[in-house]
This record gives sequence, C-alpha cells and structure tokens, in this order.
Amino acid sequence: MALGIAVGLALGLYLARREGFPTSPMYTAVLWAVVGGMVGARATHVIDKWSYYSDHISQIPMLWEGGLGWYGGLIGGVLAAAIYAKVSHYSLGRMFDIAAPAVLVGLSIGRIGCTINGDAYGTPTSLPWAITYTHSGAFAPLGVAGHPAPVYEIIWNLIVVGILFWLRGKFKREGSVFLSMVALYSFGRFFISWVRDEPSILGPLHQAHVFSIILFVAAVGFLVYQESRGKSDALPVKQQE
Repeated sequence: MALGIAVGLALGLYLARREGFPTSPMYTAVLWAVVGGMVGARATHVIDKWSYYSDHISQIPMLWEGGLGWYGGLIGGVLAAAIYAKVSHYSLGRMFDIAAPAVLVGLSIGRIGCTINGDAYGTPTSLPWAITYTHSGAFAPLGVAGHPAPVYEIIWNLIVVGILFWLRGKFKREGSVFLSMVALYSFGRFFISWVRDEPSILGPLHQAHVFSIILFVAAVGFLVYQESRGKSDALPVKQQE
C-alpha cells in the first residue's frame, strides 16, 4: 500500500507538471485522500464483515490486521480531496482528471500485496493459472486452488489507464476523465467480483457488485450530463471565490 501511494503520487506529480498544474496542492490533496480513504476503506470492510466485528469491536481500528474495502477507500478519498480542493479554491475537475490514472496505478501496486498475502482471494477453480496458498499466514483458504482475482484486477486497471491517457484532451469539460475512470473501473470490477470469494448481501450480489452498479450509473450519468452542456470556459489553476 505504501509503495502504491508513493508511485501514484509520483505519477500524479509528473502529470501535474505536464499539465501546468502546481504540484504543492497535489501533495496536500494526497494526504487528505489517504486519511479519508483509510477511514472509508475500513468502514466498508467492517460493514461487510459486521457479523464478526459486532462481537470484536476493539478490532475495528486495527488496520494492521488487514481488511480494507477499495470502494470505501475511493469514496472516502474522493470526498476528502474534494473538501480540500473546495476550501483551497482549486479546480476540482482538473485535479481529479490528473489524479485518475495515478489512482489506478497505485491500486494495481496495492493489489500485488493482495496477491502475495491471499487477501481478496478468488473462488475455487481448476484453471492452469489458479493460485494455491500454503503459508499459514495467508488470508486465503490453504491448499485450495482459486482464481487470482487481484491479478485480474491489475490487468483491467492497466487497460483502463491506457484508455484514460487516450481520452485526455477528447472531452469538453474538466472532470470527465475522472468520471470515465470510475465508470470503467466499476464496469470491470463488477465482473471480477463474480470470482471473488465474498459473501452475498443482495441476492447473489456481493457488496462490490452493489457499489459497482451504483458508481457506474452515477459516473456515466454525470459524464453524459456535463458533456452535453458543451465546452467549458478555460478555468484558472486556482479559482478565487
């Protein structure tokens, strides 16, 4: 996770310089996003596993024991960064467009950790690329060949990153690249979640399925709405109210 944050920040700073956006607010925005993301990620994990945490309340803040939900991290991080951009009078859409590919690169590096320790493990499969965990410290069931779900997500994330770079400059309004990232990630994650060994919360749907549907619909809806409004006026890097 630490490596993912560092690489994501480095990529974000590089893109900011290339776009003529000041780098100092990117550092602060990342700090806000990391704190908000951690809170949101832990909250969604605890909610998902409430049957366990309801009897182990003292373990809720124990992040070092594992258990973070990506969608909660995304929502919490976005809200925290949005608050920072608002109070500091920076262009929210532009900042998020710059950060979009960096977020997915950072997540992909984090998923390498999930692959190593068996967190976010997949359902059983006989496919030749299945992963079997044998270490007693792994989160996954030992000795069971399962889908490498985090690897699927890494591959999809990198495909989306390539699409995002291709989309840059093709939209009329700021924030559309970020909305595209949310929509594309949610689309892929919906299908990947079918091979994640997670509890169902709504019929056959997992928590991630529900988040994927909600965020996909919201992102596509906002994207269509704001692009239909025509090209926005050029905004200054920092807007004074």
